[in-house]
Amino acid sequence: MGRDLDPKCRLCRREGIKLFLKGDRCLSPKCPIEKKGAVPPGVHGLRRARRQSEFGVQLREKQKAKRLYGLREKQFVKYFNQARRQPKVTGEVLFQLLESRLDNVIYRLSLAPSRVTARQLVSHGHVLVEGKKVKIPSYGVRVGESVELSSQMGKTGSLKDFLSRKDVKIPEWLERKALTGRIRRLPKRDEIEANINEQAIVEYYSR
Repeated sequence: MGRDLDPKCRLCRREGIKLFLKGDRCLSPKCPIEKKGAVPPGVHGLRRARRQSEFGVQLREKQKAKRLYGLREKQFVKYFNQARRQPKVTGEVLFQLLESRLDNVIYRLSLAPSRVTARQLVSHGHVLVEGKKVKIPSYGVRVGESVELSSQMGKTGSLKDFLSRKDVKIPEWLERKALTGRIRRLPKRDEIEANINEQAIVEYYSR
């Protein structure tokens, strides 16, 4: 099954939370979540929702995470299995793996306005890791590795305007100087801005 191509705002409304699929534009008062609340899309969205089963809750949490990071089911299962093999809390390790993806690191460093844009920058060869061009968005950035956006992208159109902002806030587990950043350490769960119940995901795949 291919990547979910539903309009981004519909995906947020379906999950009932802001997934920031459009980056900072999701902070606008014009955001459908702000205007309509967490009402599912479609003509039946306003109908009283039935109480979800335990399985339904688990499924929704898994879907939220997949859509937040822009992954297919096969990719997501791969990360889950990798996390489950480690002798640590599976849910926390899962999110550490997802946050360490190159496209996500570029986004978290505020070198791109959204994960979608970050993925495009990586795929088009505009991102360097340790000075070498990497075109794989899923590349797992290791602690201490430098990540750099090509200088030409810092001079390009709307991205130039975005990068010139002074109000960016970089997570404490990352550090950035100009167009270069790195992972200082792996993030703790409470440092990851994801309104998702990871235990429900663990339970979903443990059935």
